Amino acid sequence: MRYRNVCIESFGYTLPDEIITSDEVERRLAPLYQRLRLPEGRLELMTGIRERRFWPAGTLPSEHSAKSAERALAAAKIDRREIGALLHASVCRDYLEPATACVVHRALGLQPECQVYDVSNACLGFLNGMLQLANLIELGQIRAGIVVATEGSRELVENTIEHLNADTSLTRETVKLAVASLTIGSGSVAAVLCDRELSRFDNRLLGGVHLADTSGAGLCHSGRDEAAGNGMRPLMRTDSEALMHAGVALGQRAFQRLLSEMQWTTDRITKTFCHQIGVGHRKLMFESLGLETSLDFATLGWLGNTGSVALPITMAIGIEQGHLKPQDQVALMGIGSGINTVMLGVDWQKSPVAAVREPVGSAAAG
Repeated sequence: MRYRNVCIESFGYTLPDEIITSDEVERRLAPLYQRLRLPEGRLELMTGIRERRFWPAGTLPSEHSAKSAERALAAAKIDRREIGALLHASVCRDYLEPATACVVHRALGLQPECQVYDVSNACLGFLNGMLQLANLIELGQIRAGIVVATEGSRELVENTIEHLNADTSLTRETVKLAVASLTIGSGSVAAVLCDRELSRFDNRLLGGVHLADTSGAGLCHSGRDEAAGNGMRPLMRTDSEALMHAGVALGQRAFQRLLSEMQWTTDRITKTFCHQIGVGHRKLMFESLGLETSLDFATLGWLGNTGSVALPITMAIGIEQGHLKPQDQVALMGIGSGINTVMLGVDWQKSPVAAVREPVGSAAAG
């Protein structure tokens, strides 16, 4: 895929105030740790995640998606009448129906002609949404669009803790299938993409590749999709080691295709943003691709794995903190359970002057 007329104009994001450290998670897991004689500190040691964030109980994704989208619009300074599509791309959503995008569309006061729908693909949904907007812009069907996602982690983490403490049949081996669920964090992010003629910054989305290996569809999955309403008690089962190796193998193949599609060599890439899973995955991935981790910007340690939000919110924070410079050639490397990957190439020129978010307590620390 190659694009001539698509720009990434701005980001906006929102973070929760409530911080939950890995030490606190382990304190809540005291019955499990005592029963299996697990050493304290292993959660942060294994994952590199020292804390994650929770929204207040009962928060709907649309509440923060609307805030993040407003911030992205403010940074882009694009008239909202130009927005021809709004895609909501997170795993979390308000309801089974209608689409959460409908609630956000109403809150933003966008035009009736604006396309409105949800996109769901595990941790890869946001990048899939970017591609769909890019296609619409390149075809001349819209001039600008918004993709937004909000992930919540409180219910998953708290239910996992409760399950682990209550299930006395668990062993040191079987408990590993729940570790990934304890790394999940909350966050919200939006991006505005637009036609190059409308852009003030000329940060071009050059193109990208997508690749799937669905033989790994069973390596990470939740419970069945059921309309449980407020009584939903999410749990995840993840073979983290097998998923890591399968994901890295798929990533290697996709990366070679990205280099070919962009007509890049590895040394042409000056900055990267990748999905935030764990320190082991990040190290192995960069080694396998022949890239230095110094090119990358990471939020994993203080945000945890924020699902579909992880890569774009890391990019937004990286922009805010000056990680990108004019003429940077940027690789966006996303991956999601299933297994799917999307990798995109960006020619960066100028960061928006407007702040991409309002200060949110101690969450600004990187």
